[in-house]
Amino acid sequence: MCTLGCLAGQPLKSLETAARIVAADCPDCQLPGSIKGSQAILRGMPADVDALVLSNDRLSEAYNVVKLAAPAIAAAVRPGQFVMVREDHAGAPLLRRPFSVFEILRDAAGEPTGFSLLNKQVGVVTRALYALEPGAHLQCLGPLGQPFSVAAPSGAAWMVAGGVGLAPFATLAEALRAQGTPATLFYGGRSVRDLYYAGWFERLGVRVVLATEDGSRGEAGLITAPLQRELAALPAATELMIHACGPTGMMRAVAQLAQALGRSTEVSLEPVMGCGLGGCYSCVVPVRTGPQAAASQLVRSCLHGPVFPGDRVVWNELAPAH
Repeated sequence: MCTLGCLAGQPLKSLETAARIVAADCPDCQLPGSIKGSQAILRGMPADVDALVLSNDRLSEAYNVVKLAAPAIAAAVRPGQFVMVREDHAGAPLLRRPFSVFEILRDAAGEPTGFSLLNKQVGVVTRALYALEPGAHLQCLGPLGQPFSVAAPSGAAWMVAGGVGLAPFATLAEALRAQGTPATLFYGGRSVRDLYYAGWFERLGVRVVLATEDGSRGEAGLITAPLQRELAALPAATELMIHACGPTGMMRAVAQLAQALGRSTEVSLEPVMGCGLGGCYSCVVPVRTGPQAAASQLVRSCLHGPVFPGDRVVWNELAPAH
């Protein structure tokens, strides 16, 4: 049992508590890799900024991209991390909501000046983000969470996105291009109305494979169908990391397909979060303590995730809201 709080020990009641835990080491922690030990909790203190809304590009009646001026956050973001956001007015919901960082905005010299959020309006907060106008402000806390790994140029990286699950892959795609790693995006949705930014990824040199359930764009059916075919055809000697984000059923299917063929996966879970700092325990997820372990523990996805090894998630115990 971890005694320093990196799993189920003490709750993080403040940023000062988090800093003390990070400064320590936890020899008793049973989780290896990206979710082991105190260094996986908080690599740097997040910035809390009042971000100016630069633009709001409404892609459809449901989807939009909000661009925010927040250089302190943009400069520190790693692929797959998220921010907690809240509107800056008295009538806004009290608790912030988590959103993956989408694009990193840069000036003419290439310096980070802000970031964007990919949003789909389904509830109170997402409808408010859809309605934002330039000049408004959002309170943003971040970057938060554990990032994706970035595959070496000797291998390949496949990203599997469902709908708004595309969001964390923009930063990952840029990191892969910077490292010279070949990348493919498998991108699926219910219809063409759920697929956006495919050209943006192609301009980064990412090979894009599309699928829609109604056949309105790309292959007809689930995105896991072309993924399964290409996995089966890939030479066993090819180094590959698969990253997935989207509906829970899709991520589970991706993780199981990959595991059956001996491939590694990382999944970005989307649980309900109340604080993003580990204090409220609203985002716990069941994770196995080892690759073949039967035992599992509940861990806070805001600290140990949102990115987890796909073979460590106990999918049949995951709450439906995740």
